[in-house]
Amino acid sequence: MKDISKVRFDALAAYARDPHVSLLAVELRWLEFADERVLATLILDFEGEFSGVIMARDMKERYRWINMTDYFRSPEEALVAMEQKVDEILPGLDEARDQGDERGPAVDFFGPVRAPERLNPDFVRLANTEGLSPAREIIEPMMRWYEDVDGNFVEQFQTTGFDARIWELYLFAALNEAGYRFDRSAPVPDFSARGLLGEFIVEATTVNPTLGPNGRPVPDPPTDTPEQRYAYDHEYMPIRYAGPLTAKLAKHYWEQPHVAGRPLVFAIQDFHASMSMTWSRSGLPIYLYGYDHVAERDADGSLTIVPRKVSVHRWGAKEIPSGFFMLPGAENVSAVMFNSSATISKFNRIGLMAGFGSGRVTLIQRGVAIDHDPNASEPKPFVRVVDEDYTESWVEGMDVYHNPRAKDPLDPAMLQGAAHHRLRGDEQIETVAPEWQPVGSYTMIIVPERAREQSSSSEPAPG
Repeated sequence: MKDISKVRFDALAAYARDPHVSLLAVELRWLEFADERVLATLILDFEGEFSGVIMARDMKERYRWINMTDYFRSPEEALVAMEQKVDEILPGLDEARDQGDERGPAVDFFGPVRAPERLNPDFVRLANTEGLSPAREIIEPMMRWYEDVDGNFVEQFQTTGFDARIWELYLFAALNEAGYRFDRSAPVPDFSARGLLGEFIVEATTVNPTLGPNGRPVPDPPTDTPEQRYAYDHEYMPIRYAGPLTAKLAKHYWEQPHVAGRPLVFAIQDFHASMSMTWSRSGLPIYLYGYDHVAERDADGSLTIVPRKVSVHRWGAKEIPSGFFMLPGAENVSAVMFNSSATISKFNRIGLMAGFGSGRVTLIQRGVAIDHDPNASEPKPFVRVVDEDYTESWVEGMDVYHNPRAKDPLDPAMLQGAAHHRLRGDEQIETVAPEWQPVGSYTMIIVPERAREQSSSSEPAPG
């Protein structure tokens, strides 16, 4: 019997939790037996009694409940009973872990299902690179719980849909962390989330690369001068966000019986260029609300935010109306969700934090975070090393932009830990954010070279 961290236990087994259990008991310790063939958690119920919940992988390699101890007046008694119970279970574990409802064999998510030339290069890196071994090892148990409603998840994950599937896996992890479980009886939208605070619907989408005549991504426009940067943030990126969001709006999800009357959230991530999500965030609220908020300082240096109405966005021959939330039908969308750090790097950092990976990987995150000084006009820089003192949650970095016209508003309490943004009646943006809220970063991956441990290789990755 050995203690493990809660973050590791959650990475392996949190997907089996019933949110309602938190109304009956609290978890105190998390343990593993026989090289994680069995997991257990010591719980204290609200009658003051201790017991142990015992879990093992089912026939599809998902950790699920298989037994529990009696109730005791002390934690020590419960731990002794737990160890005895596991000793009894281990000889017949193969039979005990059969839940009877598993359909089909366990899936090898990283075993190629297509010819090598058809595999996405980012998938190949994830599957084979030591520097991404923490991400690979935390994704595998997660994917065993992710229900493939369409039947093509693994194929798309390995080929044409890698970015979109990573975004969906992130949302799956973040919503699980927030205490939600999913009704998968309907294939769309992507998540029908149910928790103690209620239900809401999430449909995921991504900003993808534009391909040129040669089949390769079209390069981003230059941002070398202030004028080019302004045009990128205020014209180019709003148009890029508009495409996938208006396409989702045209689906009329709210007309489906299981969606009607529930908050509907569009979750968007930007993968249109390498590391683009680390700098494209500012264009999203401009497009959503149809306002640009300009920081100005008066004679004594005090900061004033001046809202300016934006009617249209133009780039080349393309012109679109600004203000997604003002479009016909958009009142049925409760909010738009975004997270600049929701990339493979977040999986890598949380995976390393949970003890996954080769043991030779060092991660250093650099970026900028919200500065809560009311007189600050720029975010503050930070550097963090993923070490024994490092902490990060899945929701960290999430932005939720609420629709002022929503028919079914989303209660911010349903996504605690995110930054919530609203357009007030005076045309100012009101933001309620956690004390720590990164808004853009990249992560340096460092792995010692095997030939000479004193040297190392490194590479930056978005998020």
